[in-house]
Formats: sequence, C-alpha cells, structure tokens
Amino acid sequence: MSHKDTSIEIEEKKELYSYQLGDIDRIFERLDNAPHNYHLLYQLPTGGGKTVIFSEITRRYLAQHKKKVVVLTHRIELCKQTSKMLKGFDVKNKIINSTIKELPDQDEYSCFVAMVETLKNRLNDEKLQIDNVGLVIIDEAHYNSFRKLLGAFKNAFILGVTATPLSSNIKLPMYENYSELIVGDTIQNLIDKGFLAKATTYSYDVGLTSLKVGINGDYTVKSSDDLYSNMVMQEKLLHAYSEKSLGKKTLIFNNGIHTSLYVYETFKAAGYNIRHLDNTTSNEERKDILHWFKKTPDAILTSVGILTTGFDEPTVESIILNRATKSITLYFQMIGRGSRKLPHKDNFTVIDLGNNALRFGLWNDPIDWQHIFKSPEYYLESLRDDAEIESNFKYSMPEALRKKFSKSKDISMDVNEEFKFTVKNNLKAKTILEKSLEQHATMCVVNTKDLLSARKLSKELNDDIEYRIRQYCICLGNVTKNYRSWLIEDYTLKLTIAIGRIYRLQIMEEL
Repeated sequence: MSHKDTSIEIEEKKELYSYQLGDIDRIFERLDNAPHNYHLLYQLPTGGGKTVIFSEITRRYLAQHKKKVVVLTHRIELCKQTSKMLKGFDVKNKIINSTIKELPDQDEYSCFVAMVETLKNRLNDEKLQIDNVGLVIIDEAHYNSFRKLLGAFKNAFILGVTATPLSSNIKLPMYENYSELIVGDTIQNLIDKGFLAKATTYSYDVGLTSLKVGINGDYTVKSSDDLYSNMVMQEKLLHAYSEKSLGKKTLIFNNGIHTSLYVYETFKAAGYNIRHLDNTTSNEERKDILHWFKKTPDAILTSVGILTTGFDEPTVESIILNRATKSITLYFQMIGRGSRKLPHKDNFTVIDLGNNALRFGLWNDPIDWQHIFKSPEYYLESLRDDAEIESNFKYSMPEALRKKFSKSKDISMDVNEEFKFTVKNNLKAKTILEKSLEQHATMCVVNTKDLLSARKLSKELNDDIEYRIRQYCICLGNVTKNYRSWLIEDYTLKLTIAIGRIYRLQIMEEL
C-alpha cells in the first residue's frame, strides 16, 4: 500500500493535518534513504501533535518493514498516553513498566512503549531482550536519559522528537547524538492556520538579582522560594491575576513547593477558587484535583514541576509564570499548556513574573532552531543576563494606582539625573534617597485623610521603590545583592517614619 493510500485510511480514523502529513513524508524520506542506523531529530512546537505524528510514522513503518518499533518516554504518564494514541492508529503495543520482568509474549507485539529507566534496568537484568528492532522513537528527546540505551539499539534508526532541540545538559549537546534536525512548522504559522490559540503576554518587571544559579544551570529552588514567597511578590502575583486573568481557568507555575503553598494560602484568603499540586501529592488526590480543575470554569491550580509535560487540559485560559527560568524548554512547556485551541477558545493569557519573555522572546517569536541545534553554547551565551535585563526596566505607575495619587502633580524621579547632579555639586549619593523618601512620603500624606491610610497607601509604592533603588545601585556600581536588599528594607522603614513626621507637621500647621 502506498504512503498516500495509508494516509487517507488513517485520516478517516484520526485527522492528520497537512503540515503533519508533510513532516511525516520528510521523515520517511530520511528513513527510506539514510543508513539503517541513522539518528534523526524532529522539532515541532508543543500542541502541534508530535504524538500523533510519530504514531502515524509507527503505523506506516510497521506496514512497510518486518521490524519492530520501540517508543521511549521519560514519564509513566507519557507511556500511557502514547500507548493509547498508538492504539488509536491500530498499532498493537505493549507497555514495559516496572511490573514487566520478562517478555515471553514479545512475538505477539510489533511495538513496545517504555520508560527509559525501566527498559535500561530490564536490559541490564539480561532477562528481557527485544529482538529485531528497526526503529526507536524517543519522545521529549532533549532529555539525556536516552543516551543510556543507544548501545542496545546500535542497528536501529533513531528518531528523536522534541519541541525544543536544546539539550537539558549543556555538556551533552544534541548534535553529538543526532546527525540531522528536521524543523516543523512555527508557532506563529500554527496560530495563523488555526491550530494553536494566540497568546497575549503581560510582563511585570521583577528584580531577579537575588536568585542563584544551581549546578543544572537554572535558578535554585531555595533562592526562588526566598524571592517569590515574600509578601511583595505575593501581592504582585495577586494583583496581576486580578488585573489580567480574573475569572479565567488558570495554571500557576512555581519553582518551589513553599512558594506554591504560599500562593495557595494567598489566593484562598482572597476568596479565590484554588488548589495546590506537587510531586508529593498522592495519585488519588492528584486525580481528584485534576478532575476538579477540568470541571471548574474559574479554577486556579498552583503547581510545581508536575504539569509541564504529560498534562493536557485544553480549557486552560491563563498561564502564570510565577518563576524565572534559564531553560527555554521549560519556558515553552509551561506556556504550551494554554495553547490548545477549542471552538470557543482562540486566545489565552500569559502573565510573566520572571522576566522570561525578555530573556527568550515572546512565545510566538521566530526561533532559528537549526542554529540552536548546531551551536547551543553560542546561543546560551547570547541570552541576556538578569543585570542587563533589569538595567533597561522603566517603571511606569499603573493607571489605577496613579488615581490614588491624583492630588500629587509630580510622582516621578529620574535617579540617573539626580546622581549626575550630586556628582556635579559634590554632594553625597544618599541625598538622592533622602529626596526620594520626602517625595514618596508627601505623596502618601497629601492623598489620604489620616496617618493609617497614608502608611497603608505607601505599601503600594513597592514597585516604584524597588525600581528607584535598583537605578541607584546601578549608578553606584559594584553593589552586592545583600546591600541592595538592605537598602530596600531601610527605605521602607524610613518611609514609614517620614510619613509620620510629615503628617504631624501638617496637623501642626492646621492648628
């Protein structure tokens, strides 16, 4: 049976789109003409249907060759989903999980689905051997665990599939294991063709210089928890949600369990419908939470590293990145959870609280994946660091907050100009902060009726204070993170005192 005939047959069972069929043909051109042990990598955005594509590839391959197919995943949930999809393409398959010790019935199956670690352990036991394998498909190929199994399939064609062809370990670049990359359609093209929902991104500037980078190249959980668990960040998150995602089904991604639990308590106290999920949640409770999330229109689910892969809930309307990451793979995985298109859903919201869009670009921006595949080190070195990103921040008071200071004509300060003035006039740099404090304190007193209200209003200046301190530190140069943090705390304390002083003077004048 020809490629065209089998495609039509499957289209009647499971719709295959034109871009998917085109990529399948490109992959089969390599399967048919490259060496039998060729290593090919295929990229397609999250939501583009990678599982559908390699299921059809498996079906066609088995129809044309008298060899077997092995599909490797890195999580048990993906094993189950992959097996189900393959069955939808009439591919009889067997899952090799922890309960499978031997394969006495292997002749009954032409396709096996397994987790990398599980299969490695079984092969090491020498009790399990899959004979006559011609094609190995590796899902989420950017993970490096599959390298452990390459020796067991030296004579098979290896097809890696990923949305982001950048290794999770920079020391193990993907070009060392794959000879070629085939790039699928872009996110923007899939949006334009109606296959993916359009994302509207709202970025909130966040100071990240307190974060530390761990051995894996990403921000550590502890430093992230320290930053994102504080009251200022919790208030910023709550404000961002109420401003841009109120009433929408929302996924909140965090870097640490402590942060996610704080988010849960903050939103719960504010009266919002929220649940928390992490890798310590029992299977039964997780199942209950995901069922609740699916059925509840305004549900908010805060989570930690568990819903980035193997989770598909098309009704998600809003994604909140309540974390920063240096992993472009994670960035795309998180946003991709909201990109599924539905008849009544053409758009979704992304709230970025980690400067991620400034680091990687918008989710639908064009990316040269061939360049990243061939020169990953150069790409990673070219990413903007936090100091550079933050040096370009320009604070603009939100309109709703500006109304609360309507009686104040001047609410801004150019810290750079003020610094030049101090240098020119041989003044101490701290006079800049003293002037800023006086302005902020006066703004709070003038726009309120009592001392308590003035001090309460001052809490809403946190973003402006953080911005001014950051600019001040840039002017000083070589300022430590601890010193900058101390300056913010000291400023906040002095602001409270200054408000009390100005309020008392105002009372005295009225007398």
